[in-house]
Amino acid sequence: MKNRIALFLFVGLSFFFASCGVNSHVMFKTTGDDIFVEDIPISPKDAYRLAPDDKITLLMYVEGGKRIIDVNSGINVDGGGSQTLQSGNQIHYLVRSDGKVDLPTLGLVDLAGLTIFEAEQKLRELYATNYVDPFIQVEVSNRRVIVFPGTGGDAKVIPITNNNTTLMEAIALAGGITERGKAKVIKVMRQTNQGREVYQIDLSTMDGLKYADMVVQSNDYIYVEPTRQLSREFLKEVTPITSLISSAIVIISVILTLK
Repeated sequence: MKNRIALFLFVGLSFFFASCGVNSHVMFKTTGDDIFVEDIPISPKDAYRLAPDDKITLLMYVEGGKRIIDVNSGINVDGGGSQTLQSGNQIHYLVRSDGKVDLPTLGLVDLAGLTIFEAEQKLRELYATNYVDPFIQVEVSNRRVIVFPGTGGDAKVIPITNNNTTLMEAIALAGGITERGKAKVIKVMRQTNQGREVYQIDLSTMDGLKYADMVVQSNDYIYVEPTRQLSREFLKEVTPITSLISSAIVIISVILTLK
């Protein structure tokens, strides 16, 4: 009788602890109210805005592009006043945590929260005090998206080198959807002024092809939900526990026999 009680007790505990670990790796569980499955924007609703920890490169052209000054590498001015371009490594300027960027001749300039176009306009006005009709180009050099293709160990950070990088391209750069990934449940989580919005996309049929051309934005999270393998994961969790139970029952049986 005591052996049976001990057996039932250990078996019950094993199933309890095993069930707690099954599919615990699944992330970003959502309800119907949390996600958008219709009216998904193919192009971004809002232009990207500079944020802390962004790295930017800056190119400036004077006199409407007649004379080119590369502020990343410096310029030489000869005795006649002409300007020549020096070769050198491209310099990246960091948007600091306070939103400011330390730029040549200008010092600290507040750029966080501005779109690329707004930043170029602001710098054009500031540099106009020292240069004639400056034309400014600003690029963010460390834009990236994070892709979870269906298995946690295969997650990748994908740099965005093309302003029109699509969802399909991002998934392809991450190696495609893994065997455990559900092409039917792909969540794109995007930071907006209202917080992160979640768009759920189904690429398992041809109807979802229109969403494959969705343009991704910097700091998007692309999460392919994994298939939940209940039986395999349950056995994986319960096997070491049942081994422990078997050993414990043997020990208890021996102790009760000795008594």
